[in-house]
Amino acid sequence: MSSQVNLSKSDDFADAIAASWARCQQFGLSPATRPQAETFDEQDLAALRNSNAILLTTTENEVLPYYDNILSNSRSMIVLADNGGRVLKYWGDKRFIQAGRESLFIEGRSWLEQTSGTNAIGTAIATGQAVQVQRNQHYLKANRFMAGSAAPILDAEQRLIGVLNVSSDAYLPQAHTLGMVKLMSLAVENRLMMRSYKTTCFLLTLNTHADNLDSEWSGLIAFDESGCIRAANRRALQLLGHDLVGQRLADVFSAGEQPPVSDMEDGSHVQLATAQQRRFHGLIKRPAPKQATLDTPAITTLSPSTPPTTRDAPYHRHGQQGAVPLKHIEFGDPQIKRCIRQASRVADKDIPILIHGETGVGKEVFVKALHGASARHNQPLVAVNCAAIPSELIESELFGYEKGAFTGASTRGAIGLIRKAHQGILFLDEIGEMPPRAQARLLRVLQEREVTPLGSTESYPVDIRLVSATNQHLEEHLESGLFRRDLFYRISGLNIELPPLRKRADKREIFRQVHRQHREPEQAPDLPDAVLDLFEKHPWPGNIRQLINVMKVALAMADNDPLEMWHLPDDFIRDLQAMSSPSGAAGDAQMPEPQTAKASVNTSDHSKDNGLDRLLETYNHYRGNISRTARQLGYSRNTIYKHLRELGVR
Repeated sequence: MSSQVNLSKSDDFADAIAASWARCQQFGLSPATRPQAETFDEQDLAALRNSNAILLTTTENEVLPYYDNILSNSRSMIVLADNGGRVLKYWGDKRFIQAGRESLFIEGRSWLEQTSGTNAIGTAIATGQAVQVQRNQHYLKANRFMAGSAAPILDAEQRLIGVLNVSSDAYLPQAHTLGMVKLMSLAVENRLMMRSYKTTCFLLTLNTHADNLDSEWSGLIAFDESGCIRAANRRALQLLGHDLVGQRLADVFSAGEQPPVSDMEDGSHVQLATAQQRRFHGLIKRPAPKQATLDTPAITTLSPSTPPTTRDAPYHRHGQQGAVPLKHIEFGDPQIKRCIRQASRVADKDIPILIHGETGVGKEVFVKALHGASARHNQPLVAVNCAAIPSELIESELFGYEKGAFTGASTRGAIGLIRKAHQGILFLDEIGEMPPRAQARLLRVLQEREVTPLGSTESYPVDIRLVSATNQHLEEHLESGLFRRDLFYRISGLNIELPPLRKRADKREIFRQVHRQHREPEQAPDLPDAVLDLFEKHPWPGNIRQLINVMKVALAMADNDPLEMWHLPDDFIRDLQAMSSPSGAAGDAQMPEPQTAKASVNTSDHSKDNGLDRLLETYNHYRGNISRTARQLGYSRNTIYKHLRELGVR
């Protein structure tokens, strides 16, 4: 038997498997080596259970119930191992364990590569990464009856504490199984982090879109009352690109909401931006009473039957449903008028539309309006955010699958989002994020006008109008091979570019429209000219989505008073400062001179200490009234809150 593993060049884990086989040879193993049964006394097993009790109960009681589709799949098994590769428990079909294999899965049995060769659990521990090992990729012949997918479980300090594995003896595609295992491991990590910090810290759920906040693919950050970050999950580190623990939340983000994040109500939605102007959506959970129990999931499973969509239409108050009429998304801008005219003319023809535009310009709102104005308005509009679905799962989500098509597939199968859009419009947002395999399948669907679900030989005809959108330059991806050239020319029948808010000729009317949509009946009906002038000068990097959040904050801060500059959030002011500074970047915000200072307020000293003294004096003068203090000093309320917290006043 050759000691070289036979791998396909297309195998995503070819390098990892080859490196593992090399390690196995160094360990003195051969493919013919028989796994040795290990014996444990009850005292050792009790110690193993006790040292992993929280990991075991969290996985079994709080995560696995949401993945019953895997547990109900025949001849497959979920295995939980500790950080030493030792089996803590397994769930699933015991028929998987045939005579002579019982010792492979007994409690305490180690799956480290040193004793068991290349395998999903041991190789995931060795590499620190999720991995998939097919039947003949196992180094030991004795393990080649199964295929395994495993993902590490890390604690809040990013230390390995365990591994989740799904194994099956079925000859089925496993990429989708790996995607589910990754989600499961993230769900366990998030639940453990929730358990550790629920009563002592604020918890911030974070993602690039508001519609993704209920996914395991969200970031999770725990921070204390002072704003110091105590823990962060892997997804948060990936989203932000650097270590977070020990940093102050205010140094990582600027909050586009008032009051400061730590003073917000439980369940508040926030919009956040980094110093590099990367924008995120977040959800705040305040510390729970210490007697509170974790009786509900922190983050729910991304449902295949609920494609990700944007919840807030740009010109609508939160919670309003339905499409915005086309006439309500333009107010005289010639480029928008041209986009509407062109898209309307092809909407009922067999011509795909590709929409380009920055994040937040209203691509989905445009598509909803177009759907409402088309002959297919009574048929479904299925919106899919390709960036919100893990790459391993996007094929099964889009194209559907037959029951038992892969390990963990629902026993009922799934129709898929493309077939759900039959006779309607399929909107693929962030299409540049679609992985290559899904691109190839989508191309076949568009060419042949039929869908073949995973695991099926039967094809189903589909009648769809395709609208795609991207904030990337897909032409650059063609050269690098990240996006298929043939698919690009298939989806780009009509290319339209939605302009950013800063370049729209009708932006002043948009400001008025958004104000009218979000003000309360008792608030002033018109925006003051001074605020409109500030809005016109602003670069609006977050576009209409940012405008809505700024408007909501300003109206909330103004209450029934006329809207003025100090009602606007700090990140809005910083964007303006960045435009006017010679370097083009905003420095540390300095406390401005009060615009109408009282005699009791010293305006001659610009030092920080005197500035804080002046703030405290003014705060006391107005008997703790934040709005009057902010107005007197010419600050936003967010800045007042921040400096009062530094003084220990709030």
